[in-house]
Amino acid sequence: MIDPVALEIGPLQIRWYGILMSTALLLGTILALREIRRQNIDEDKFLNVLLVAIPFGFIGARLYYVIFKWDYYSQFPSEIPAVWHGGLAIHGGIIGAFIAGYIMVRISKLNFWQIGDIVAPSLILGQAIGRWGNFINQEAYGYVVDKAKVPWAMMIDGAYRHPTFLYESIWNLIGFLALLWARKKSWIKQGEILLGYFIFYSLGRFMVEGFRTDSLMLGPLRIAQVMSIALLIGAISLIVMRRKKQPR
Repeated sequence: MIDPVALEIGPLQIRWYGILMSTALLLGTILALREIRRQNIDEDKFLNVLLVAIPFGFIGARLYYVIFKWDYYSQFPSEIPAVWHGGLAIHGGIIGAFIAGYIMVRISKLNFWQIGDIVAPSLILGQAIGRWGNFINQEAYGYVVDKAKVPWAMMIDGAYRHPTFLYESIWNLIGFLALLWARKKSWIKQGEILLGYFIFYSLGRFMVEGFRTDSLMLGPLRIAQVMSIALLIGAISLIVMRRKKQPR
């Protein structure tokens, strides 16, 4: 097991979770800025969007997790801001970031679908990197398996388990490459890179979530699977409607 604390400077602890999240943000921003410049979009306006959307993404991700783990956090409220212990739900992050980002895009008079297509590859790349923080924190893991039958099983939380963080990380990396490939195709309409992200990620998340033992639940339902189905249906419906409206 890797020590979650990468470096200690006096009382200050620098955790791998934070390092990986920061790396994901940095690489995603650099990637998006390259495309922003290529498309001659106002860089300052785009950065203003990011400066608002990113913090609200983190707030949304934490609130979403806390809400569905309220039985625990109602007893230990001091743990609510402790994001360094893990507990960021990507669906909450998407909701928070996209609401804030949409408002800022409209204020900045930018094209929402154009900006969405630019940030989608960065988003899924960041998720691929961030999942390794879950491994280091020993969270987002799968159920116990027989190592002889599942040779790629990993020792997590004292037992050999399905490395669901790895499954999702690999899936997201494939999605990142697929979105970059699709962005170069003339038959892809504006907005469909963003919608394609929702479709690809939701398919993978729905499947991987079935292996996990620490899913956020609402009664008998795995919340991530419910959200994945909703996003999948919504994204496909939007593609169909937009193509009927503007077939060329």
